[in-house]
Amino acid sequence: PFMFAYAYYLNGKMRRAFRQNRVKIAEINGQIEDNLSGIRVVKSFANEEIEKKKFKIGNAGFLSAKKNSYHYMGSFQAGLGAFTTLIQVNVILAGTILIANGKVNVSDLVTFVLYISVFTDPVRTLIDFTEQFQNGYSGFERFCEIMEIEPDIKDRADAKELTDVRGDITFEDVSFQYEENTEQVLQHINLTVPAGSYMALVGASGAGKSTLCSLIPRFYDVTEGKITIDGKDIRDVAQRDLRDRLGYVPQKGVLFSGDIASNILYGNPDGSEAEMEEAAQIAQAEEFISHKKKKYHSPIAQGGSNVSGGQKQRLSIARAIAKHPDIYIFDDSFSALDYKTDVTLRQALKQKTKDSTVIIVAQRISTILHAEQIIVLDDGKVAGIGTHKELLKNCEAYYQIAASQLSEKELEADMKEVG
Repeated sequence: PFMFAYAYYLNGKMRRAFRQNRVKIAEINGQIEDNLSGIRVVKSFANEEIEKKKFKIGNAGFLSAKKNSYHYMGSFQAGLGAFTTLIQVNVILAGTILIANGKVNVSDLVTFVLYISVFTDPVRTLIDFTEQFQNGYSGFERFCEIMEIEPDIKDRADAKELTDVRGDITFEDVSFQYEENTEQVLQHINLTVPAGSYMALVGASGAGKSTLCSLIPRFYDVTEGKITIDGKDIRDVAQRDLRDRLGYVPQKGVLFSGDIASNILYGNPDGSEAEMEEAAQIAQAEEFISHKKKKYHSPIAQGGSNVSGGQKQRLSIARAIAKHPDIYIFDDSFSALDYKTDVTLRQALKQKTKDSTVIIVAQRISTILHAEQIIVLDDGKVAGIGTHKELLKNCEAYYQIAASQLSEKELEADMKEVG
């Protein structure tokens, strides 16, 4: 009974120690990942020593947790080993006394000692198994915690299919705030994007442009109001169907390990070589691809670290084009392109997407000059809607953005046309 009570007590201690080990390993791995992904920033600020100190602190925490687990493992092994040895010692002592009193003979004592050995050997095996089990079980618990995390955004039980998409997008009194924030990022947005139109979003940093784009694929759900595509609330539609209809290009171009071909055809794995090449040509990626030895089979390193920012963006745009979506969303996807490439790409893109709905977030006025509709966001609200020339006259926020990028002569000419 004492032996099993001791084992039960230390089992709990070992489980908590191993669980703490997992937590510390996750923390130190996260820290290493941060340092490696931001190595250039660390070097540019000459902060290597600071990062080393941070690592030492994290490593010290991990070392402490590891020592703690080994302490309990040692106590468990040594304690239970001592108990099994004491059993044999007590049997021999008791047997010696009984032999001296003539109550048992030597053969009986030897037989009993053998019985005790047969009993204690499985106990020792169980001790070793228990230790390994607790170590493995702590990892299994961590795995279960991750697998049991429920996504915030789920399909409704009666989710509908999204078929025969025209591309009409409507924002009806849409407001949104992140869970951790108390302030609304978007406030009472009312917009209509007709099918086949080319709409641009502009505004100062933090105005809510990217957030607005992220609501369409349901990366987040609106806090108030609703977004509809062809009159259907996107929350009533299966997420897979919704996203299959979208060609989304994020601010930061993201590439995957593999080759150029696999990245361009990522959204259309069964696409032909002709489709891939057409997408690359429209995205102005053909030029740098043709200079590579293996052309479209040239390798792409993890995270696209072996291509430049502009090349990464062009391949991301090509990936969206090769998917042939009904709705294109370009979230400031032209920022890393030079002016000439930007103009050429937009001209080619306009021909390709003339039957699709296109939403472009841009910082450059030159990128959205010829948009059919420009939406100006200011502090999460719609500050103006119209064409470039209309907004110059009617929207102060847009005029300030344009004035910072266009010459006085260009502004005056555009203003006169409106006047």
